[in-house]
Amino acid sequence: MARREPRAVLLAVVAMLSASCASAGAGRAAGRDAGRALVVLVPDSDGSVGRASVSNSRGSVELAAARDSALATAKTAPGPVKTLSEEEVTRIFEQALSALPPEPRHFTLFFEFESDELTSESRALVPEIQQTVMGRNLPDIVIVGHTDTMGTPRANYDLGLKRATVVRNLLTSVGLDGSTITATSLGESDLLVKTPDETPEPRNRRVELAVR
Repeated sequence: MARREPRAVLLAVVAMLSASCASAGAGRAAGRDAGRALVVLVPDSDGSVGRASVSNSRGSVELAAARDSALATAKTAPGPVKTLSEEEVTRIFEQALSALPPEPRHFTLFFEFESDELTSESRALVPEIQQTVMGRNLPDIVIVGHTDTMGTPRANYDLGLKRATVVRNLLTSVGLDGSTITATSLGESDLLVKTPDETPEPRNRRVELAVR
């Protein structure tokens, strides 16, 4: 079994059972030949690398560096860990890697003080968001509204939701399918910049948008 985080666990197990390639964050697993599964840790597009544990009833090994790999079988302990070259990863998994969906894109849009009005800089990001969504075969957009700590938690939840809804409406107005968009609010409960109560902070007045 390959373990990194809950989603990676499922995908790694599926990869071993179905001989396909799977990805979750930095962890990617692929391939089975005659009861063998090769698990490889691949960096994300930004270069970040997570960790993965490959284990069965006979032992386990840790993958911690880019392109670390381990071979697992039903009858022997996984390992030893071997670091593959980029050329080896491409050669072994080229077909599976080419079939992976694009990685999620994240955008942060900021708002004016105590308002659901986007700053001019954030409004200028809308065409890029639109282009990103149009490039996905089955897009899924999640919009989460946030506020600073000015006002009551209930009022800030409502303001965060209003901001998320404004962004949702802005995206549908330029032709994006509203059924692919989820808008919600965390109000002041997830501050980008930690502040005391009743503190105005422009960086907390935002919407976080993920395109999957």
